Amino acid sequence: MIVVMKVGTPQEEINRISAELSSWGLSPEKIVGKHKVVIGLVGETQELDPFRIEELSPWIEAVLRVEKPFKRASLEYRHNEYSEVVVSTPSGDVVFGQHHPLVVTAGPCSVENEEMIINTALKVKAAGAQFLRGGAYKPRTSPYSFQGHGESALELLAAAKKASGLGVITEVMDSPDIDKVAEVADVLQVGARNMQNFALLKRIGRQPKPVLLKRGMAATIDDWLMAAEYILAAGNPNVILCERGIRTFDSKYTRNTLDLACIPVLKKLTHLPVMIDPSHGTGWSEYVPAMVMAAIVAGADAIMVEVHPNPQKALSDGPQSLNFDQFDQLMQDIKPFVKLMGRERPEPALAR
Repeated sequence: MIVVMKVGTPQEEINRISAELSSWGLSPEKIVGKHKVVIGLVGETQELDPFRIEELSPWIEAVLRVEKPFKRASLEYRHNEYSEVVVSTPSGDVVFGQHHPLVVTAGPCSVENEEMIINTALKVKAAGAQFLRGGAYKPRTSPYSFQGHGESALELLAAAKKASGLGVITEVMDSPDIDKVAEVADVLQVGARNMQNFALLKRIGRQPKPVLLKRGMAATIDDWLMAAEYILAAGNPNVILCERGIRTFDSKYTRNTLDLACIPVLKKLTHLPVMIDPSHGTGWSEYVPAMVMAAIVAGADAIMVEVHPNPQKALSDGPQSLNFDQFDQLMQDIKPFVKLMGRERPEPALAR
């Protein structure tokens, strides 16, 4: 349920109404939009009469029910205003959201060594990326596959971050690792295999860093949004959804099926920003550029692309990784599509 306040409502009145609703056993959450303030109500609201709430104040414009099972993640909850996730990076704040420039994240599947990750960071930064991706901890289907260097790889990501000025996105696999990953990462990733690890979702929702939530390989959109709800309900409002392909009956030609239709669907259902990962979604580097362009036109807020200096020798996911030249070319090729969608990034001001 949401309480929509009239334009110009005094802060004292909002505080008074929130205190009154708290005394009813509800959890009011103030959501500040561009024009109005909305108070989101979480709790036992099913039997609550909206007219009883309206009688609390003449400043209340409307009381509306949120019909979706995912309350905080619902677009209705924010009164049809899309949220912005602001991430602080060494080069300044980067904003994920509907009305902001496209955000590009690039880097290898796994952090392999210091020279490789720093070189990659510098190359993708020069091509136009804002974030470096790279796995310190890697969940793998086979227990015998390379699973990352762990904590030592976090130190390499920190070195790459310092050298390039890029923000860092890397995966958290287990709750005890959250704090040490958060010391380096600007965005904490929950991978597809952990999307319904509810203990991890609750714990990562109690820390302040933004969270990138990848869709599970067999997850419906409702499953995915309910997983996001766990993070939001734990107190962290800064969630970015990432589509990385789902399992379907045809896996002969692509690793997964990249669900680009989820972009307009999510834009109808949720206020959360949407990222697309075509590298995992297709599994083959030759298909990545076309899917990036399609994702931009479909309305994606961000893209994540795997880039490696020598994909043939990558320790993991080489076939789906672009090399530096291919990534440079991709960043040039997408410019008309970025411009078409009004997602250009402002040119940096020239020094005087």
